[in-house]
Amino acid sequence: MSQTSSDPPRKKFPLQRGYIIAVALTAGVTIIIVALLMNIFERRTEGQTPFYRVVEVDEETVDPKVWAQNWPHQYDSYMRTVDHERTRYGGSSAVPMQKLDKDPWLKKMWSGYAFAVDYREARGHAYMLLDQEETERVTEFQQPGACLHCHASVIPAYRFAGEGDVWAGFVKMSGMPYEEARNIVDDSGEQLIEHPVACVDCHNPETMSLRVSRPAFKAGIAALMKHERGIEDYDVNRDASRQEMRTYVCGQCHVEYYFDPQDKHVIYPWAQGINVDDEIAYYDEVGFNDWTHGYTGTPMLKAQHPEFELYNAGTHAAAGVACADCHMPYERMGAMKVSNHHVRSPLLDMASSCMTCHGGSESDLRQRVHTIQDTTQGLIDRAANALVEMMDDLALARAMGATPEDLAEAYRLHREAQFRLDWIYSENSRGFHAPQEAARVLADAIDQARQAQLEARRIIAALEARGATRPEHVEGSEVGTEKPVKPEPAPVEGVTPAEQAPAGVY
Repeated sequence: MSQTSSDPPRKKFPLQRGYIIAVALTAGVTIIIVALLMNIFERRTEGQTPFYRVVEVDEETVDPKVWAQNWPHQYDSYMRTVDHERTRYGGSSAVPMQKLDKDPWLKKMWSGYAFAVDYREARGHAYMLLDQEETERVTEFQQPGACLHCHASVIPAYRFAGEGDVWAGFVKMSGMPYEEARNIVDDSGEQLIEHPVACVDCHNPETMSLRVSRPAFKAGIAALMKHERGIEDYDVNRDASRQEMRTYVCGQCHVEYYFDPQDKHVIYPWAQGINVDDEIAYYDEVGFNDWTHGYTGTPMLKAQHPEFELYNAGTHAAAGVACADCHMPYERMGAMKVSNHHVRSPLLDMASSCMTCHGGSESDLRQRVHTIQDTTQGLIDRAANALVEMMDDLALARAMGATPEDLAEAYRLHREAQFRLDWIYSENSRGFHAPQEAARVLADAIDQARQAQLEARRIIAALEARGATRPEHVEGSEVGTEKPVKPEPAPVEGVTPAEQAPAGVY
C-alpha cells in the first residue's frame, strides 16, 4: 500500500542512532580490552625484566650510587637507613644514645675493656663506617684492621692486599693497625675503602643473586655444617638455598665473633654449635680470653651482637622465616616485587613485615612484642644486679689476698655468667628473636652469678678466719654506681653528625 498524504512521515533517526550507539559501545569496549591487554603485556614484561642495565657493575664497583642507575628503587630505600626512627628498645637516632649512661653497671661489667669507655646504640647501615671511625673505642684504643670486616665494603681491598686472593688479603689487612687498613690505596693511589656495606657485599653483580662475601662467615658456616650435618667442604654460595641466603647475607655480620690472637683475623666460634653454651665450650677449648677484668682479675669474654645465633633458636627460624622477610619485606613496584632495603625494626612497618603472616590487629601484635621485650629486660636487670653484687664480693676477696688459684672456680662462674648476660644484652632484639632461649640464658647467668658470689663469700670467710681484714675501700667499687641518666638530644663529641650522612640525603 502506498503512503498517502494523510499518513505521518516515517522516522529513520532512532534506528540510525541505535547503530551509532552500538558502534560506539563496541569501540569503547575494544579500546578497554586493548588497553588491558597492553597493560598485562607491559606488566608481564616488567616481571620478566626486573631491571635494565644502564651501566655495567662488577666486583670492583663498591659505590652504591653507580648501582642505583640500574636498581633505583632498592637504592632509594637503602638510602633511607639514615632516617632517625626508634622503637621501645632501639632504633636509629640522630645522636646515638650512650648506653653507659643509661645502664651504668655496664662500666663495671666491662672494667678494663674499651667498651667501658664508649658504647652507643647503633644507627642505620648508612652510618656504620662513619660511626666506627668516630667511636672512642677506635680513637682512644689501638684496634686492628679486622674491625673493617663488617663495617665497610671491603672485599676489593682484600683482593688487592692479597694479590687476587681474598682470604690472604683478609688475613693480611686484619693484622694491620686500623688506620693503616682504613686508608689502604691501590697502585694508582686510589683509596679502596670509602663506603659502608653496600650492594656488592650481598649481590652478585652479574646475576644480582644473593651471595655471601665475608670470608669469616664462609669459614664459620662451613665449620658449623661439618659439626651439625657432617657436611665436608660446605660452600655457602653453592649449597645454600635462596631462602637460606636471605638470612645468611645478614648473618655475615650480625653474629658473635673474635679476633685470632696471632694474626687478628675474624673467626666465628661455631665449630661446636651456635648457641651460647656451644660458644663458651669452644672458647674454653681453644683457651681464648678477650681481656682480664680490671676489677676482679677474671679472664673474660666479650659478646658482640649474636642476632644470627639467637634467631636460629627461635620460632621464626624453625618456620623458615628469613631475616629479610621481616627486616626487608617485599613491596610492589608495578609488576615487580622487590625487597625494601630500608633495613630496620619490623615494628616500624608492621603492615608489610608482620601482618602478611599474622592475624589480628597491629596494636595487639605490637603489645605481644613489647611483653616479650619487657620480660627480657626484667631478667636482664636481675642478672645485672646479681653480677654486680658478685663482682663486688670477688673484688673484695682479691683485695684481701685471695690468689687466682683460690678464685679459680669463682672466676669460671663469673666468666660464664657475664658472657651469657652480655650475649643477650648486646643482641639487638631484646630477646624477641627467641624469647624462651633468651630467658634460659639469663636464668643461667643469674644462677652462675649467685654461685660465684657464694664462692667468693666462702673465700672471704676463710681469709677472715686466718686473720685477714677487709679493706676500707676496694679500688673500682664505685664504678657503675652512678644514677642512670637519659642522655640529652644534643651533639656529642665522638658521634657522626647528621650532616655527614651520605651525599644527596640531606
